[in-house]
Amino acid sequence: MALANNIETIEPVSLPKISPIKSIFAGPKGIRAGWRLLIFFLLLSIPGAILLAIAHGQTGATSQTQITAFLLSANDGVVLFILAGVTLVMGKIERRQFAEYGLPVRMALRKDFWIGSLIGFLTISSTLLVMFFLHVFRIAGLALHGMAIVASLGGWSIAFVLVGLFEEFAFRGYVQYTLASGIGFLPAALVLSGLFGLAHFLLDPNETVVGSAGVVLFGLLLCLFLRTTGSLWCAVGFHAAYDWGQTFFYGVPDSGITPYHNLLHSVLSGPAWLTGGIVGPEGGIVTPFVLLVAAALFSRYYRRHRSRVEKPNAM
Repeated sequence: MALANNIETIEPVSLPKISPIKSIFAGPKGIRAGWRLLIFFLLLSIPGAILLAIAHGQTGATSQTQITAFLLSANDGVVLFILAGVTLVMGKIERRQFAEYGLPVRMALRKDFWIGSLIGFLTISSTLLVMFFLHVFRIAGLALHGMAIVASLGGWSIAFVLVGLFEEFAFRGYVQYTLASGIGFLPAALVLSGLFGLAHFLLDPNETVVGSAGVVLFGLLLCLFLRTTGSLWCAVGFHAAYDWGQTFFYGVPDSGITPYHNLLHSVLSGPAWLTGGIVGPEGGIVTPFVLLVAAALFSRYYRRHRSRVEKPNAM
């Protein structure tokens, strides 16, 4: 009884109440994901409007179906620079490191990138091999000779690394990270992969419904790479090598863009639902099956590194 009398009564601590208005904008982990995305897109809209005005002033530039490695590098390089700059600003606002959004600089062009590159090149090669056995694809010979091969190889390699960096960081970088913090990784991957396919369909006049569905599967496969490896470098390598294989190595259309200074002269012949027509192999029905096989093999054999993803919080 003496001990009981000496025990001080502990008064319950009342937690500070969050005002209803403040709770709309902030949660337990700071600014809610929806508002962060809004700020991100508002910051992007300023340089984006300037770029659109410049592009509009270049008559005929947007109607080209054939694009050079230099033009592709310039376009995607500028947009990637702006995207990275806005992401750095958001990192300062949120007190996060740039690497948390999927592109740690210390991992640039290292193991995951080259693994992704190998998978990407094998995937497009397997697709075309199936089409070869179906008698709708064949290689007719070399399209380049001598030093032109070296120059084109270097140009297209740089161009498609920039393409991979830009498209992966745009769809699976800051936006994927932030949206996943609000609704979860898988729902965010489904939403953004759907938008990835929709963007191809709306912005590319040559894209088809089948091709856009294939692009959605591409997006989900690339999200699998992100979730498994913990960074975007594997996805960047896959994206770069897949497009490099189509445009430069095999010389087949890539999302409606005709090959230019490509290594091999290839011929597609057959129904568009099988070959993809002017869209290229991604517009045919072979591609989705090969992508599913690639996803299954990757999940089976790649050592899993769980990426650091915030637990979903209210948007």
